[in-house]
Amino acid sequence: MFFHFAIKMIEMGYVLKHRKPYYVHFYWFKRRLSKDQKQILKTKFRFYNKLTDKNKRYFEHRVASFIIDKDFIGRGGLVVNDEIKVLLAATAVMLTFGFRDFYIGLISKIVVYPTKFYSKSNNAYHKGEFNPKLKALVLSWEDFVKGFDIDNDNLNLGIHEFTHAIHINSIKERDISSTIFSDSFKELSELLSKDETLRNTITSSKYFRKYAYTNQFEFLAVAIENFIETPHDFKHEFPQVYAKIKQMLNFNYAGY
Repeated sequence: MFFHFAIKMIEMGYVLKHRKPYYVHFYWFKRRLSKDQKQILKTKFRFYNKLTDKNKRYFEHRVASFIIDKDFIGRGGLVVNDEIKVLLAATAVMLTFGFRDFYIGLISKIVVYPTKFYSKSNNAYHKGEFNPKLKALVLSWEDFVKGFDIDNDNLNLGIHEFTHAIHINSIKERDISSTIFSDSFKELSELLSKDETLRNTITSSKYFRKYAYTNQFEFLAVAIENFIETPHDFKHEFPQVYAKIKQMLNFNYAGY
C-alpha cells in the first residue's frame, strides 16, 4: 500500500512538472479487430493511417475495447453495423489517444439515427447531443459521415459531440488524464479571460465559427474540431491556444 502511494505521488510530481501522464499505453494483452474491421479503419479513418505501426496496434486495441464497452443502438430503422461501430469508436479513441483512461465513463450507450432526430430536451431537431444523465451520446449518422467527408472545413459532428462528453467526464472523474484535461481547460479559460487582445484577435479572425462563442463548452468543442482538422493553421494563428489544447489532449501523434 505504501509503495502504491509512493508511485502515485511520484507520478503526480511528474504531471505537475510536465503536464502529461508518466505513461499512456500499457496493456497486459491487446485486443484485435477483425480483418474487416481493420479494413474500415484503413480505408475510412485518415488519422489511423498517420500513426506508426506500434501506435496502430494500440489504436486497434482501444477501438476493439471501446466497442465492447459501449452499447450501440440504432433508431429510426437504422441497423448498427461494423462500419458504424468502428468509426464511432475510432473517433472517441482518436480524441483520447493521449489519455491513459480512454473509455469516457459517462458514455454507456451511443444512439444512432439515420438523419436529424427530434429531441425532447428542447423540442427541436438535432444532429447530435450528449445527455450525461442518461449517459447517452446521440448522433445523426448522415451528419457524422459528412463530418469526415471534408477533413479541413473544421466541421465535424463526431469530434464535437465526443468532446462534450470528454469535457463533462473530466469534471466528474479524477484519473490522471481527466485531471490534466480539466486543469488545462481552466488554464485556457484564464488565458482568454485575462488577455483581451488575444480574445479580440480570436473573435475578429473568423477562424472559429460563430457557434464557438455560445458558451465555454461550445468554444472548446469547436476549438478541438479545428485542432484535429487544421492543426497547422491553428498553430500558426493562435499558438498559445493551440498549445493548451495539445496539452489538454496530450496529443503527440501524427504530426500534431
